[in-house]
Amino acid sequence: MKHISIIIPERAILASLEGSRQLFTQVNGFCLQNGQPPLFDVQLVGLQADTKASGGLFTVNASRLISEVEKTDLIIIPAIDGDLSETVRINGAFVPWIKKHYEAGAEVASLCLGAFLLAETGLLAGKKCATHWMATEEFKQLYPDADLLTENIITEDKGIYCSGGAFSYLNLILYLIEKYAGRAMALLCAKVFAIEVDRQTQLPFTMFRGQKTHEDQAIKEAQEFIESNFRDKITIDQLCDRVAVGRRSFERRFKKATNNTVLEYIQRVKIEAAKQQLELEEKNVSEVMFDVGYIDQKTFRQMFKKVTGLSPAAYKHKFRNYNLLAAAN
Repeated sequence: MKHISIIIPERAILASLEGSRQLFTQVNGFCLQNGQPPLFDVQLVGLQADTKASGGLFTVNASRLISEVEKTDLIIIPAIDGDLSETVRINGAFVPWIKKHYEAGAEVASLCLGAFLLAETGLLAGKKCATHWMATEEFKQLYPDADLLTENIITEDKGIYCSGGAFSYLNLILYLIEKYAGRAMALLCAKVFAIEVDRQTQLPFTMFRGQKTHEDQAIKEAQEFIESNFRDKITIDQLCDRVAVGRRSFERRFKKATNNTVLEYIQRVKIEAAKQQLELEEKNVSEVMFDVGYIDQKTFRQMFKKVTGLSPAAYKHKFRNYNLLAAAN
């Protein structure tokens, strides 16, 4: 039987904690229905007997304290919320405990923003990982040694697993169930819980907001100019002249401040504008392409798919229909 420890951090998001417990427990239920022994011993592990979750709205009771767990096979770190640096700090007692059990052979899985607590252990240094796309810049600033794959729904690297944003944690739990209990069991769980299986990317759900938390005012001015004039052809030399910074220094500072090259940033702004038009307006793909400053269909489609994981037509079908349904309701 595989021992699973779902930790209960302060400020845990209850959905990911309880959802994980339900899925693993359901596997045991299916096993018992088929006359087989349960596969998982699922325990909720806390720093104290009772822990507040989801902004204090709920109290979660631990079945074990961390001091009572001598050995475990898999540690699940649920999503957390609030000021993430502060949340990691107040849950600091979990950090050496997670590291100790990983070094003793346990695997570790973080769900969504739980990656911040996992990264605090140092175990993500040099390893592939994922978290919610909205927290990309903050994560990179706090944990630059981790290999963050912004687009991924799931990552796996040397016994450490991470999921992307929000409810993509369900895909990671299904992935682990398939690993431990087989594909048939994972598909059965997916059907019972109505989970879309085999999702690979969170790119279609990602919104490019630009990185403006830095203090480089010249680069901010350049970003704002790009965002206001993305339909026009913008050159790097034009931006350099506008902010009175030499090209070499400008490109270096832009990359440092935004984590994008200048050309990458321009393309991301254009594609974000195209996404919004495809979602909200009646224009066809060609009209949107011209409106955001592209003249070559092949280039536009390639760039759009690179950024979103979908073709412009597929994106329009997926999200335009969603918005129409939301408006009708």
